[in-house]
Amino acid sequence: MASSALFHSSLSSLSPNLSAFYQNPASKRPPTSSLSVSCTSSTFDPSPATNRTPPQPPSSKTRRAADENIRDEARRHRSPNSFSAKYVPFNSGFDSPESYSLDEIVYRSQSGGLLDVQHDMDALRKFDGAYWRRLFDSRVGKTTWPYGSGVWSKKEWVLPEIDDDDIVSAFEGNSNLFWAERFGKQFLGMNDLWVKHCGISHTGSFKDLGMTVLISQVNRLRKLKRPVVGVGCASTGDTSAALSAYCAAAGIPSIVFLPANKISMAQLVQPIANGAFVLSIDTDFDGCMKLIREITAELPIYLANSLNSLRLEGQKTAAIEILQQFDWEVPDWVIVPGGNLGNIYAFYKGFKMCQELGLVDRIPRMVCAQAANANPLYLYYKSGWKDFKPVKANSTFASAIQIGDPVSIDRAVYALKNCDGIVEEASEEELMDAMAKADSTGMFICPHTGVALTALDKLRKSGVIGAGDRTVVVSTAHGLKFTQSKVDYHSKAIKDMACRFANPPTEVKAEFGEVMDVLKEYLFNKAPKV
Repeated sequence: MASSALFHSSLSSLSPNLSAFYQNPASKRPPTSSLSVSCTSSTFDPSPATNRTPPQPPSSKTRRAADENIRDEARRHRSPNSFSAKYVPFNSGFDSPESYSLDEIVYRSQSGGLLDVQHDMDALRKFDGAYWRRLFDSRVGKTTWPYGSGVWSKKEWVLPEIDDDDIVSAFEGNSNLFWAERFGKQFLGMNDLWVKHCGISHTGSFKDLGMTVLISQVNRLRKLKRPVVGVGCASTGDTSAALSAYCAAAGIPSIVFLPANKISMAQLVQPIANGAFVLSIDTDFDGCMKLIREITAELPIYLANSLNSLRLEGQKTAAIEILQQFDWEVPDWVIVPGGNLGNIYAFYKGFKMCQELGLVDRIPRMVCAQAANANPLYLYYKSGWKDFKPVKANSTFASAIQIGDPVSIDRAVYALKNCDGIVEEASEEELMDAMAKADSTGMFICPHTGVALTALDKLRKSGVIGAGDRTVVVSTAHGLKFTQSKVDYHSKAIKDMACRFANPPTEVKAEFGEVMDVLKEYLFNKAPKV
Protein backbone atom coordinates (compact mmCIF):
# COMPACT_ATOMS: atom_id res chain seq x y z
CA MET A 1 0.00 0.00 0.00
CA ALA A 2 2.80 2.41 0.93
CA SER A 3 4.63 1.85 -2.35
CA SER A 4 1.37 2.35 -4.26
CA ALA A 5 0.78 5.66 -2.51
CA LEU A 6 4.31 6.77 -3.27
CA PHE A 7 3.80 5.88 -6.95
CA HIS A 8 0.61 7.93 -7.14
CA SER A 9 2.30 10.81 -5.33
CA SER A 10 5.22 10.86 -7.76
CA LEU A 11 2.82 10.89 -10.71
CA SER A 12 0.90 13.78 -9.22
CA SER A 13 4.06 15.83 -9.12
CA LEU A 14 4.50 15.34 -12.85
CA SER A 15 1.17 16.65 -14.02
CA PRO A 16 -2.36 17.30 -12.78
CA ASN A 17 -3.63 15.42 -15.83
CA LEU A 18 -1.68 12.31 -14.86
CA SER A 19 -3.02 12.49 -11.32
CA ALA A 20 -6.58 12.63 -12.63
CA PHE A 21 -5.91 9.70 -14.95
CA TYR A 22 -4.72 7.39 -12.19
CA GLN A 23 -7.45 8.45 -9.75
CA ASN A 24 -10.01 7.53 -12.40
CA PRO A 25 -8.62 4.57 -14.35
CA ALA A 26 -12.02 3.94 -15.92
CA SER A 27 -11.40 7.00 -18.04
CA LYS A 28 -9.16 4.74 -20.18
CA ARG A 29 -7.30 7.48 -22.05
CA PRO A 30 -5.52 10.52 -20.64
CA PRO A 31 -7.65 13.67 -20.83
CA THR A 32 -5.98 14.92 -24.01
CA SER A 33 -8.34 15.63 -26.87
CA SER A 34 -6.87 13.50 -29.64
CA LEU A 35 -9.84 14.26 -31.89
CA SER A 36 -9.86 18.03 -31.60
CA VAL A 37 -9.90 19.57 -35.05
CA SER A 38 -7.95 22.46 -36.58
CA CYS A 39 -5.65 22.92 -33.62
CA THR A 40 -2.58 25.10 -33.99
CA SER A 41 0.40 25.59 -31.74
CA SER A 42 0.40 28.53 -29.36
CA THR A 43 3.73 29.54 -30.89
CA PHE A 44 2.29 29.95 -34.40
CA ASP A 45 3.29 33.29 -35.93
CA PRO A 46 0.17 34.87 -37.50
CA SER A 47 2.09 37.65 -39.19
CA PRO A 48 1.94 37.80 -42.99
CA ALA A 49 4.50 35.61 -44.72
CA THR A 50 5.91 38.62 -46.54
CA ASN A 51 6.94 40.16 -43.19
CA ARG A 52 8.64 37.05 -41.90
CA THR A 53 12.34 37.02 -41.18
CA PRO A 54 14.08 34.14 -42.94
CA PRO A 55 16.58 31.97 -41.07
CA GLN A 56 20.08 33.18 -41.77
CA PRO A 57 23.26 31.27 -42.57
CA PRO A 58 25.73 31.39 -39.67
CA SER A 59 27.99 34.42 -39.72
CA SER A 60 31.62 34.47 -38.68
CA LYS A 61 31.89 34.71 -34.92
CA THR A 62 34.35 34.81 -32.10
CA ARG A 63 34.84 31.82 -29.86
CA ARG A 64 32.19 31.59 -27.14
CA ALA A 65 33.12 32.27 -23.52
CA ALA A 66 34.58 29.40 -21.52
CA ASP A 67 31.57 29.29 -19.19
CA GLU A 68 29.09 29.19 -22.09
CA ASN A 69 27.94 25.98 -23.78
CA ILE A 70 26.52 25.57 -27.27
CA ARG A 71 22.92 25.74 -26.03
CA ASP A 72 23.68 29.05 -24.26
CA GLU A 73 25.31 30.32 -27.43
CA ALA A 74 22.26 29.29 -29.50
CA ARG A 75 19.99 31.30 -27.20
CA ARG A 76 21.96 34.46 -27.91
CA HIS A 77 21.67 33.98 -31.66
CA ARG A 78 18.04 32.85 -31.70
CA SER A 79 15.87 34.32 -34.45
CA PRO A 80 12.05 34.36 -34.63
CA ASN A 81 10.40 31.32 -36.16
CA SER A 82 8.58 31.96 -39.42
CA PHE A 83 7.17 28.55 -40.29
CA SER A 84 4.67 26.00 -39.02
CA ALA A 85 3.61 22.37 -39.39
CA LYS A 86 0.71 20.25 -38.18
CA TYR A 87 -0.82 16.78 -38.37
CA VAL A 88 -3.39 16.15 -41.11
CA PRO A 89 -4.92 12.90 -42.37
CA PHE A 90 -2.52 11.12 -44.72
CA ASN A 91 -2.70 12.38 -48.30
CA SER A 92 -4.39 15.63 -47.22
CA GLY A 93 -3.02 19.13 -47.68
CA PHE A 94 -2.04 21.77 -45.16
CA ASP A 95 -5.51 23.31 -45.50
CA SER A 96 -7.29 20.07 -44.53
CA PRO A 97 -10.44 20.71 -42.44
CA GLU A 98 -9.18 18.06 -39.99
CA SER A 99 -5.85 18.99 -38.47
CA TYR A 100 -4.03 18.80 -35.15
CA SER A 101 -1.25 20.69 -33.46
CA LEU A 102 1.97 18.74 -33.13
CA ASP A 103 1.49 19.32 -29.41
CA GLU A 104 -1.53 16.99 -29.46
CA ILE A 105 -1.08 13.31 -28.58
CA VAL A 106 -2.76 11.73 -31.57
CA TYR A 107 -1.74 8.92 -33.91
CA ARG A 108 -4.78 8.35 -36.13
CA SER A 109 -7.27 10.51 -37.99
CA GLN A 110 -10.97 10.56 -37.10
CA SER A 111 -11.56 7.88 -39.74
CA GLY A 112 -8.85 5.67 -38.20
CA GLY A 113 -6.38 6.31 -41.00
CA LEU A 114 -2.75 7.39 -40.84
CA LEU A 115 -1.69 10.95 -40.10
CA ASP A 116 1.04 12.91 -41.83
CA VAL A 117 3.02 15.99 -40.84
CA GLN A 118 2.30 18.73 -43.36
CA HIS A 119 4.27 21.95 -43.55
CA ASP A 120 3.07 25.40 -44.56
CA MET A 121 4.57 25.12 -48.04
CA ASP A 122 3.37 28.60 -49.03
CA ALA A 123 5.48 30.09 -46.26
CA LEU A 124 8.49 27.98 -47.24
CA ARG A 125 8.07 29.02 -50.90
CA LYS A 126 8.64 32.65 -49.96
CA PHE A 127 12.32 31.69 -50.24
CA ASP A 128 13.62 30.12 -53.43
CA GLY A 129 15.50 26.86 -53.89
CA ALA A 130 18.86 28.60 -54.08
CA TYR A 131 18.24 30.15 -50.66
CA TRP A 132 17.41 26.78 -49.06
CA ARG A 133 20.41 25.10 -50.68
CA ARG A 134 22.74 27.80 -49.33
CA LEU A 135 21.20 27.66 -45.86
CA PHE A 136 21.41 23.88 -45.55
CA ASP A 137 24.92 23.72 -46.99
CA SER A 138 26.12 26.45 -44.62
CA ARG A 139 25.27 24.27 -41.61
CA VAL A 140 27.02 21.05 -42.64
CA GLY A 141 29.87 20.01 -40.36
CA LYS A 142 29.31 22.80 -37.83
CA THR A 143 28.94 22.44 -34.07
CA THR A 144 26.35 25.22 -33.83
CA TRP A 145 23.37 23.99 -31.78
CA PRO A 146 21.29 22.29 -33.07
CA TYR A 147 22.44 22.54 -36.68
CA GLY A 148 25.42 20.22 -36.27
CA SER A 149 22.87 17.44 -36.65
CA GLY A 150 22.07 16.33 -40.17
CA VAL A 151 18.41 16.30 -39.12
CA TRP A 152 18.25 19.63 -37.31
CA SER A 153 20.28 21.39 -40.00
CA LYS A 154 16.92 21.17 -41.84
CA LYS A 155 14.92 22.26 -38.79
CA GLU A 156 12.59 24.56 -40.76
CA TRP A 157 11.45 21.51 -42.76
CA VAL A 158 11.25 19.15 -39.77
CA LEU A 159 9.84 20.70 -36.57
CA PRO A 160 9.94 24.44 -37.23
CA GLU A 161 8.17 25.51 -34.05
CA ILE A 162 10.13 23.54 -31.46
CA ASP A 163 12.38 25.53 -29.16
CA ASP A 164 16.07 24.72 -29.56
CA ASP A 165 16.23 24.07 -25.81
CA ASP A 166 13.79 21.17 -26.18
CA ILE A 167 15.79 19.38 -28.87
CA VAL A 168 17.46 16.08 -27.92
CA SER A 169 20.23 15.36 -30.38
CA ALA A 170 23.44 13.35 -30.71
CA PHE A 171 24.33 15.25 -33.90
CA GLU A 172 22.97 12.30 -35.87
CA GLY A 173 22.84 12.20 -39.64
CA ASN A 174 25.51 13.60 -41.96
CA SER A 175 26.20 9.94 -42.73
CA ASN A 176 28.69 8.73 -45.28
CA LEU A 177 27.66 8.47 -48.93
CA PHE A 178 30.48 6.41 -50.35
CA TRP A 179 31.37 5.26 -53.81
CA ALA A 180 31.08 1.47 -53.92
CA GLU A 181 33.70 1.38 -56.65
CA ARG A 182 34.94 -2.18 -56.49
CA PHE A 183 31.56 -3.79 -55.80
CA GLY A 184 29.93 -1.87 -58.63
CA LYS A 185 32.62 -2.71 -61.17
CA GLN A 186 33.26 -6.31 -60.14
CA PHE A 187 29.74 -7.58 -59.57
CA LEU A 188 27.43 -5.23 -61.47
CA GLY A 189 29.42 -3.56 -64.24
CA MET A 190 28.56 -0.13 -62.79
CA ASN A 191 30.75 2.94 -62.34
CA ASP A 192 28.32 5.14 -60.43
CA LEU A 193 27.09 3.02 -57.52
CA TRP A 194 26.86 4.67 -54.10
CA VAL A 195 25.89 3.46 -50.64
CA LYS A 196 24.28 5.82 -48.14
CA HIS A 197 25.53 4.28 -44.92
CA CYS A 198 22.87 5.38 -42.43
CA GLY A 199 24.24 2.74 -40.05
CA ILE A 200 27.16 5.03 -39.29
CA SER A 201 25.11 6.81 -36.65
CA HIS A 202 24.83 7.18 -32.90
CA THR A 203 23.20 3.80 -32.23
CA GLY A 204 24.22 2.15 -35.49
CA SER A 205 21.07 2.53 -37.59
CA PHE A 206 18.97 5.04 -39.53
CA LYS A 207 16.37 4.95 -36.73
CA ASP A 208 18.30 7.74 -34.97
CA LEU A 209 17.15 10.19 -37.64
CA GLY A 210 13.50 9.80 -36.67
CA MET A 211 13.99 9.25 -32.97
CA THR A 212 15.74 12.57 -32.37
CA VAL A 213 12.60 14.28 -33.70
CA LEU A 214 10.13 12.17 -31.76
CA ILE A 215 11.96 12.37 -28.43
CA SER A 216 12.53 16.10 -28.86
CA GLN A 217 8.78 16.58 -29.28
CA VAL A 218 8.11 14.36 -26.24
CA ASN A 219 10.59 16.48 -24.30
CA ARG A 220 8.56 19.52 -25.29
CA LEU A 221 5.26 17.84 -24.37
CA ARG A 222 6.51 16.96 -20.90
CA LYS A 223 7.61 20.55 -20.35
CA LEU A 224 4.10 21.60 -21.41
CA LYS A 225 2.75 19.21 -18.70
CA ARG A 226 1.08 16.92 -21.20
CA PRO A 227 0.22 13.43 -19.82
CA VAL A 228 3.32 11.54 -20.93
CA VAL A 229 5.03 9.28 -18.38
CA GLY A 230 7.35 7.53 -20.85
CA VAL A 231 7.83 6.46 -24.44
CA GLY A 232 7.26 2.94 -25.75
CA CYS A 233 7.84 0.94 -28.91
CA ALA A 234 7.64 -2.50 -30.42
CA SER A 235 10.91 -3.37 -32.07
CA THR A 236 12.95 -5.97 -33.88
CA GLY A 237 16.08 -4.27 -32.55
CA ASP A 238 17.11 -0.96 -34.03
CA THR A 239 14.07 1.11 -33.01
CA SER A 240 14.55 0.06 -29.40
CA ALA A 241 18.21 1.04 -29.50
CA ALA A 242 17.45 4.51 -30.82
CA LEU A 243 14.48 5.04 -28.51
CA SER A 244 16.39 4.00 -25.39
CA ALA A 245 19.46 6.10 -26.24
CA TYR A 246 17.56 9.33 -26.87
CA CYS A 247 15.27 8.79 -23.88
CA ALA A 248 18.35 8.19 -21.72
CA ALA A 249 19.89 11.44 -22.97
CA ALA A 250 16.69 13.34 -22.09
CA GLY A 251 15.99 11.52 -18.81
CA ILE A 252 12.69 10.11 -20.09
CA PRO A 253 11.63 6.52 -19.23
CA SER A 254 11.58 4.15 -22.20
CA ILE A 255 9.59 0.92 -22.54
CA VAL A 256 10.49 -1.66 -25.19
CA PHE A 257 8.47 -4.65 -26.44
CA LEU A 258 10.79 -7.17 -28.14
CA PRO A 259 9.86 -10.51 -29.74
CA ALA A 260 11.64 -13.18 -27.69
CA ASN A 261 14.63 -14.87 -29.32
CA LYS A 262 14.18 -13.06 -32.63
CA ILE A 263 16.82 -10.33 -32.52
CA SER A 264 20.60 -10.39 -32.31
CA MET A 265 22.35 -10.11 -28.94
CA ALA A 266 24.04 -6.91 -30.13
CA GLN A 267 20.62 -5.38 -30.70
CA LEU A 268 19.17 -6.68 -27.43
CA VAL A 269 21.97 -5.29 -25.29
CA GLN A 270 21.56 -1.70 -26.51
CA PRO A 271 18.21 -0.89 -24.84
CA ILE A 272 19.29 -2.83 -21.76
CA ALA A 273 22.50 -0.80 -21.49
CA ASN A 274 20.58 2.44 -21.99
CA GLY A 275 18.32 1.66 -19.03
CA ALA A 276 15.11 0.87 -20.90
CA PHE A 277 12.39 -1.28 -19.34
CA VAL A 278 12.57 -4.24 -21.75
CA LEU A 279 9.75 -6.77 -22.12
CA SER A 280 10.72 -9.93 -24.02
CA ILE A 281 7.42 -11.24 -25.36
CA ASP A 282 6.66 -14.65 -26.81
CA THR A 283 5.38 -13.41 -30.17
CA ASP A 284 6.68 -11.84 -33.38
CA PHE A 285 7.00 -8.15 -34.24
CA ASP A 286 3.43 -7.89 -35.46
CA GLY A 287 2.24 -9.32 -32.13
CA CYS A 288 4.39 -6.82 -30.22
CA MET A 289 3.04 -4.01 -32.38
CA LYS A 290 -0.55 -5.00 -31.62
CA LEU A 291 0.19 -5.05 -27.89
CA ILE A 292 1.99 -1.69 -27.78
CA ARG A 293 -0.87 -0.01 -29.63
CA GLU A 294 -3.35 -1.41 -27.11
CA ILE A 295 -1.17 -0.42 -24.15
CA THR A 296 -0.59 3.15 -25.34
CA ALA A 297 -4.36 3.56 -25.70
CA GLU A 298 -4.73 2.76 -21.99
CA LEU A 299 -1.62 4.25 -20.35
CA PRO A 300 0.10 7.64 -20.77
CA ILE A 301 2.96 6.10 -22.75
CA TYR A 302 3.83 7.89 -25.98
CA LEU A 303 3.94 5.58 -29.02
CA ALA A 304 7.28 5.71 -30.85
CA ASN A 305 6.71 3.31 -33.74
CA SER A 306 6.52 4.56 -37.32
CA LEU A 307 2.74 4.72 -37.02
CA ASN A 308 3.77 8.02 -35.41
CA SER A 309 4.49 10.32 -38.34
CA LEU A 310 6.95 12.48 -36.38
CA ARG A 311 9.68 9.91 -36.98
CA LEU A 312 9.31 10.17 -40.72
CA GLU A 313 10.15 13.88 -40.52
CA GLY A 314 13.63 12.99 -39.31
CA GLN A 315 14.08 10.07 -41.70
CA LYS A 316 13.26 12.21 -44.74
CA THR A 317 16.40 14.29 -44.10
CA ALA A 318 18.55 11.39 -45.35
CA ALA A 319 17.08 11.98 -48.80
CA ILE A 320 17.95 15.68 -48.60
CA GLU A 321 21.47 14.73 -47.51
CA ILE A 322 21.89 12.53 -50.58
CA LEU A 323 21.07 15.49 -52.81
CA GLN A 324 23.46 17.70 -50.85
CA GLN A 325 26.24 15.16 -51.15
CA PHE A 326 25.78 15.09 -54.94
CA ASP A 327 25.93 18.91 -54.98
CA TRP A 328 22.16 18.95 -55.58
CA GLU A 329 22.25 16.64 -58.57
CA VAL A 330 19.50 14.00 -58.54
CA PRO A 331 20.50 10.31 -58.74
CA ASP A 332 18.61 8.05 -61.13
CA TRP A 333 17.70 5.37 -58.58
CA VAL A 334 17.45 5.03 -54.80
CA ILE A 335 16.97 1.54 -53.33
CA VAL A 336 15.62 1.20 -49.78
CA PRO A 337 15.04 -1.98 -47.71
CA GLY A 338 11.42 -2.14 -46.55
CA GLY A 339 9.73 -3.72 -43.53
CA ASN A 340 7.19 -1.52 -41.76
CA LEU A 341 7.51 0.72 -44.85
CA GLY A 342 7.78 4.14 -43.23
CA ASN A 343 11.28 4.68 -44.59
CA ILE A 344 10.41 4.38 -48.29
CA TYR A 345 7.77 7.07 -47.83
CA ALA A 346 10.15 9.23 -45.77
CA PHE A 347 12.74 9.20 -48.56
CA TYR A 348 10.05 10.03 -51.11
CA LYS A 349 8.83 12.89 -48.93
CA GLY A 350 12.32 14.36 -48.61
CA PHE A 351 12.95 14.21 -52.35
CA LYS A 352 9.48 15.60 -53.13
CA MET A 353 9.87 18.59 -50.79
CA CYS A 354 13.14 19.45 -52.50
CA GLN A 355 11.43 19.36 -55.88
CA GLU A 356 8.39 21.36 -54.76
CA LEU A 357 10.54 24.05 -53.15
CA GLY A 358 12.82 24.39 -56.16
CA LEU A 359 16.04 22.84 -54.86
CA VAL A 360 15.96 20.21 -57.64
CA ASP A 361 13.87 19.77 -60.78
CA ARG A 362 12.96 16.08 -60.45
CA ILE A 363 13.00 13.15 -58.04
CA PRO A 364 14.70 9.76 -58.46
CA ARG A 365 12.91 6.51 -59.16
CA MET A 366 12.77 4.43 -56.01
CA VAL A 367 12.93 0.70 -55.32
CA CYS A 368 11.64 -0.92 -52.15
CA ALA A 369 13.48 -4.17 -51.41
CA GLN A 370 11.85 -6.84 -49.23
CA ALA A 371 12.98 -10.18 -47.87
CA ALA A 372 11.05 -12.99 -49.59
CA ASN A 373 10.19 -14.35 -46.13
CA ALA A 374 8.35 -11.12 -45.26
CA ASN A 375 7.14 -9.68 -48.56
CA PRO A 376 3.56 -8.33 -48.38
CA LEU A 377 4.43 -5.19 -50.37
CA TYR A 378 6.15 -7.23 -53.09
CA LEU A 379 3.10 -9.49 -53.46
CA TYR A 380 0.83 -6.45 -53.60
CA TYR A 381 3.03 -4.86 -56.28
CA LYS A 382 3.06 -8.05 -58.35
CA SER A 383 -0.75 -8.14 -58.21
CA GLY A 384 -0.85 -4.74 -59.90
CA TRP A 385 -1.78 -3.04 -56.60
CA LYS A 386 -5.09 -4.90 -56.64
CA ASP A 387 -5.19 -7.06 -53.56
CA PHE A 388 -3.17 -6.30 -50.43
CA LYS A 389 -3.03 -9.08 -47.88
CA PRO A 390 -0.86 -9.16 -44.75
CA VAL A 391 1.34 -12.24 -44.51
CA LYS A 392 2.77 -14.27 -41.67
CA ALA A 393 6.38 -13.15 -41.69
CA ASN A 394 8.81 -16.06 -41.62
CA SER A 395 12.26 -15.94 -40.05
CA THR A 396 14.80 -13.94 -42.03
CA PHE A 397 18.38 -12.86 -41.45
CA ALA A 398 17.12 -9.37 -42.29
CA SER A 399 15.36 -9.34 -38.92
CA ALA A 400 14.53 -5.63 -38.85
CA ILE A 401 12.23 -6.05 -41.85
CA GLN A 402 10.62 -9.31 -40.69
CA ILE A 403 7.18 -7.71 -40.72
CA GLY A 404 4.10 -9.20 -42.35
CA ASP A 405 1.51 -6.49 -41.64
CA PRO A 406 3.28 -3.16 -42.23
CA VAL A 407 1.75 -0.09 -40.62
CA SER A 408 2.83 2.24 -43.42
CA ILE A 409 1.55 0.21 -46.36
CA ASP A 410 -0.56 3.10 -47.67
CA ARG A 411 2.35 5.51 -47.40
CA ALA A 412 4.66 3.16 -49.28
CA VAL A 413 2.20 2.54 -52.10
CA TYR A 414 1.59 6.29 -52.47
CA ALA A 415 5.34 6.96 -52.69
CA LEU A 416 6.04 4.21 -55.20
CA LYS A 417 3.13 5.14 -57.45
CA ASN A 418 4.27 8.77 -57.52
CA CYS A 419 7.90 8.05 -58.42
CA ASP A 420 7.32 5.21 -60.90
CA GLY A 421 8.78 2.93 -58.25
CA ILE A 422 9.49 -0.80 -58.19
CA VAL A 423 9.34 -3.50 -55.51
CA GLU A 424 11.81 -6.42 -55.52
CA GLU A 425 12.51 -9.29 -53.15
CA ALA A 426 15.49 -11.34 -52.01
CA SER A 427 15.63 -14.93 -50.81
CA GLU A 428 17.66 -15.76 -47.73
CA GLU A 429 20.49 -17.20 -49.81
CA GLU A 430 20.48 -14.22 -52.18
CA LEU A 431 20.66 -11.64 -49.41
CA MET A 432 23.39 -13.47 -47.53
CA ASP A 433 25.46 -13.95 -50.70
CA ALA A 434 25.04 -10.26 -51.51
CA MET A 435 26.17 -9.32 -48.02
CA ALA A 436 29.23 -11.56 -48.32
CA LYS A 437 30.16 -10.12 -51.72
CA ALA A 438 29.80 -6.56 -50.42
CA ASP A 439 31.89 -7.38 -47.35
CA SER A 440 34.60 -8.83 -49.60
CA THR A 441 34.97 -5.36 -51.15
CA GLY A 442 35.38 -3.70 -47.75
CA MET A 443 31.84 -2.66 -46.87
CA PHE A 444 30.80 -4.84 -43.88
CA ILE A 445 27.07 -4.29 -44.30
CA CYS A 446 23.91 -5.53 -42.57
CA PRO A 447 21.63 -8.24 -44.05
CA HIS A 448 19.02 -5.59 -44.91
CA THR A 449 21.52 -3.90 -47.20
CA GLY A 450 22.06 -7.35 -48.68
CA VAL A 451 18.36 -7.33 -49.56
CA ALA A 452 18.74 -3.96 -51.31
CA LEU A 453 21.87 -5.09 -53.20
CA THR A 454 20.03 -8.22 -54.35
CA ALA A 455 17.24 -6.03 -55.73
CA LEU A 456 19.85 -3.96 -57.55
CA ASP A 457 21.49 -7.06 -58.99
CA LYS A 458 18.15 -8.35 -60.31
CA LEU A 459 17.25 -4.99 -61.87
CA ARG A 460 20.70 -4.76 -63.49
CA LYS A 461 20.36 -8.23 -64.99
CA SER A 462 16.90 -7.41 -66.35
CA GLY A 463 18.19 -4.17 -67.86
CA VAL A 464 15.87 -1.95 -65.83
CA ILE A 465 18.83 -0.21 -64.18
CA GLY A 466 21.50 0.70 -66.69
CA ALA A 467 25.26 0.39 -66.31
CA GLY A 468 25.62 4.17 -66.29
CA ASP A 469 22.70 4.97 -64.00
CA ARG A 470 23.68 6.81 -60.84
CA THR A 471 22.27 4.54 -58.14
CA VAL A 472 22.15 4.89 -54.36
CA VAL A 473 21.61 1.91 -52.08
CA VAL A 474 20.47 2.85 -48.58
CA SER A 475 22.27 0.85 -45.89
CA THR A 476 20.09 0.94 -42.81
CA ALA A 477 22.23 -0.52 -40.01
CA HIS A 478 25.83 -1.26 -39.10
CA GLY A 479 27.17 -4.73 -39.89
CA LEU A 480 28.59 -5.08 -36.38
CA LYS A 481 25.04 -5.67 -35.14
CA PHE A 482 24.84 -8.87 -37.18
CA THR A 483 28.15 -10.59 -36.56
CA GLN A 484 26.56 -13.93 -35.65
CA SER A 485 24.89 -14.26 -39.04
CA LYS A 486 28.22 -13.46 -40.68
CA VAL A 487 30.01 -16.06 -38.54
CA ASP A 488 27.40 -18.67 -39.43
CA TYR A 489 27.71 -17.86 -43.14
CA HIS A 490 31.50 -18.02 -43.28
CA SER A 491 31.46 -21.19 -41.15
CA LYS A 492 28.99 -22.71 -43.62
CA ALA A 493 26.78 -23.47 -40.65
CA ILE A 494 23.50 -22.30 -42.22
CA LYS A 495 21.24 -25.21 -43.05
CA ASP A 496 20.37 -25.65 -46.74
CA MET A 497 22.55 -22.73 -47.80
CA ALA A 498 25.61 -23.20 -50.03
CA CYS A 499 27.37 -20.08 -48.65
CA ARG A 500 29.22 -19.75 -51.96
CA PHE A 501 31.30 -16.77 -50.87
CA ALA A 502 32.30 -18.13 -47.44
CA ASN A 503 35.83 -17.36 -46.31
CA PRO A 504 36.54 -19.57 -43.29
CA PRO A 505 39.94 -19.47 -41.56
CA THR A 506 42.51 -22.02 -42.71
CA GLU A 507 43.80 -24.24 -39.91
CA VAL A 508 47.53 -24.92 -40.04
CA LYS A 509 50.12 -26.36 -37.68
CA ALA A 510 52.63 -24.07 -36.01
CA GLU A 511 55.47 -25.24 -38.26
CA PHE A 512 57.44 -23.09 -40.72
CA GLY A 513 57.18 -25.54 -43.61
CA GLU A 514 53.42 -26.03 -43.25
CA VAL A 515 52.79 -22.27 -43.07
CA MET A 516 55.02 -21.69 -46.13
CA ASP A 517 53.18 -24.34 -48.15
CA VAL A 518 49.79 -22.86 -47.33
CA LEU A 519 50.89 -19.31 -48.13
CA LYS A 520 52.56 -20.31 -51.42
CA GLU A 521 49.38 -22.00 -52.60
CA TYR A 522 47.29 -18.98 -51.60
CA LEU A 523 49.60 -16.47 -53.28
CA PHE A 524 49.86 -18.59 -56.44
CA ASN A 525 46.06 -18.62 -56.75
CA LYS A 526 45.92 -14.84 -56.20
CA ALA A 527 48.73 -13.95 -58.60
CA PRO A 528 47.67 -12.23 -61.85
CA LYS A 529 47.38 -14.72 -64.68
CA VAL A 530 49.54 -13.87 -67.72
